Amino acid sequence: MNIALGTIPFGTTVGMDDTFAILDRFHEAGGTMLDTADNYPFWVEGRSGDESELAIGAWLAARGNRDEIFISTKVGARPTVPGDTTLDSAEGLSAPVIAKAAEDSLRRLGTDRIDLYWAHVEDRSVPLEETLGAFDELARAGKVRGIGASNVAAWRLERARNVSAAHGWIRYTYAQLRHTYLRPRPGTRLPETGHRLVTDETLDYLAAEPDLTLWAYNTLMFGAYTRPDRPIGEIYDHPGTTRRLAVLGEVAGELGATPNQVVLAWLMAGGIVPIVGVSTLAQLEEAIGATEVTLDDELRARMDAAC
Repeated sequence: MNIALGTIPFGTTVGMDDTFAILDRFHEAGGTMLDTADNYPFWVEGRSGDESELAIGAWLAARGNRDEIFISTKVGARPTVPGDTTLDSAEGLSAPVIAKAAEDSLRRLGTDRIDLYWAHVEDRSVPLEETLGAFDELARAGKVRGIGASNVAAWRLERARNVSAAHGWIRYTYAQLRHTYLRPRPGTRLPETGHRLVTDETLDYLAAEPDLTLWAYNTLMFGAYTRPDRPIGEIYDHPGTTRRLAVLGEVAGELGATPNQVVLAWLMAGGIVPIVGVSTLAQLEEAIGATEVTLDDELRARMDAAC
């Protein structure tokens, strides 16, 4: 299953019993990729950022299935000031921070390695050589299997990959950015601090680099495709959105699928790994159903042409 399960609410708004049930069903359906971070969900009052990793670690320990799961976690955006719910005191990407954060994540997850370790947000105050050298040390120690850059501009991703290549270090082979079927207005500024949208330049760069895989988050826009109580964000307020939503509805009707499932299928058909955050088993079942939705070349072309 080429879907990663987002785990932000696990162990908090999604209690441990429900967390275990969701993880069990995801794994049963063939899901293996779990996406978390060392700061989920720090922005909720009373939360430290430990909770998501601890919940996953508890489930892995209870099920004894670590070797069957691909763990993705992140470093760089955990607050260093207790109670700070912004990114103003983010830990950053210095070598000492990365080394300590990795050990902390390994402990919370109850594992000896991280399959995919992300630089969560950019930290331009630290030289790329320092950040990437720290990731390479973790890889050489066997604590990290792969690395990725989240919320990064295409030119910075290219520069970082060149730095790693020049030193013979492990390279970023994953990028994680906000992406969905709808296209934002050019020059849009997101209200969510730290988020970065996929751009045409990003997609062009990814297409030219076959060893790079895009993981997309906020793929279903907080439920806005299907829930009238979740309005589509202002960044998508333009005529192209109306046209894309019309085509999306047509394709969903023809396939007997939900709009959410068609969006996920469209992303996967493009070689993208969609991250899907769920808080109920019903939401998970809808996401699992997307893996059975097949978009042929004609349907994909129709969806791509709407703008």
